[in-house]
Amino acid sequence: MVFKKAKGELKLTGDEESMLKKLSASRTGEARVVERSKILLMYSHGEKPDNIAESLSTNKQKVYRIINKALALGIETALHDARRTGKPRSISDPARSYIIRIACTKPVELGKSYEMWTNRLLTEYIRENAPEEYGLKHIANGTVSKILRKSRIRPYKITYYQEKTDPDFDIKERELLHVYKEVGIYRKEGKKDLVALLSYDEKPGIQATGNLYSDRPPSSEHSTWSRNHDYKRLGTLSLLAGIDLLTGEVTHIVRERHRSEEFIEFLRLIDSKFPEGYVIVIILDNHSIHKSAETQRYLNERNGRFKFAFIPVHASWLNIVETMFSRMARSFLRGMRVETKEELKSRIDMYFEEINKEPVEFIWEYKMDDMPGGINGQYGNRN
Repeated sequence: MVFKKAKGELKLTGDEESMLKKLSASRTGEARVVERSKILLMYSHGEKPDNIAESLSTNKQKVYRIINKALALGIETALHDARRTGKPRSISDPARSYIIRIACTKPVELGKSYEMWTNRLLTEYIRENAPEEYGLKHIANGTVSKILRKSRIRPYKITYYQEKTDPDFDIKERELLHVYKEVGIYRKEGKKDLVALLSYDEKPGIQATGNLYSDRPPSSEHSTWSRNHDYKRLGTLSLLAGIDLLTGEVTHIVRERHRSEEFIEFLRLIDSKFPEGYVIVIILDNHSIHKSAETQRYLNERNGRFKFAFIPVHASWLNIVETMFSRMARSFLRGMRVETKEELKSRIDMYFEEINKEPVEFIWEYKMDDMPGGINGQYGNRN
């Protein structure tokens, strides 16, 4: 027999016996630890190793091994395997650093035509160009992939970020958050000032597309609507829309283009909706039509009526109306087919009529906890 026969008694202290009883009854513990606990308990109570093996449906060699280890080295050593060193690394740390450095360099910078690595291309480059002492001449694709995955490097993918190019980003962001803070206070305490707060933007290039062949409804043979791939382009329309942040009501116009002329038309429509004496605060982006000479002339005619709070450059996500546009694109406009541009305009008008029957009050929460309470009524970023 490979293993020595267990000799002597296994005497347990009270704490050791309590521990073994707890481990042997565990339903969530490691299976081998539970089994070893039962072996040691049974042996300490006078059971023979052969009977223990039969009772636990395991082999005798295992039982003898666990008992011998407990007698020689103690209970803890018998319960848990010693940590193994494992197979030594075949690729040295400098070689791994080389692989990561090459992966973090664009192929084009190393004389290749590719912009991004593929796993095959990267492995081939490493095989051909790695210093000989690194021993990477025959490295496998999977090994390169495993090293990069462990280092959390994915040179085969691109994720995008937006550089902050607006030097006044923080100032403008704070002004917008003050507007949203005012909205929350007005809703909670009631509006006392003669002020209207709107979130505005344009959605240009809404495609009017029509079918060349009719859609087919779901049937026993096809569970979905069936549509021919061919379609006809009928042109585009521009949507100009603003949300009243206090009521959720949407004001909009749909036009062929979105120039200063159309923007001023929208401002006139908003102007007509609120009594004289109201200050209309509009959150909007930095589009040229919002600052054009034509727009400025109209604002001068209505001196003090409108106040603009511009969002920072490349920060459209700070404008609540973008949430509505996103939902509109994902639901109402998804898969739409029309016969004419006039039909598209009519359906957009109908869409906002339906929304305004049960308007949604949009609530801005991002960074609101950082904003001081109270209404200061100051917007340094207004025209």
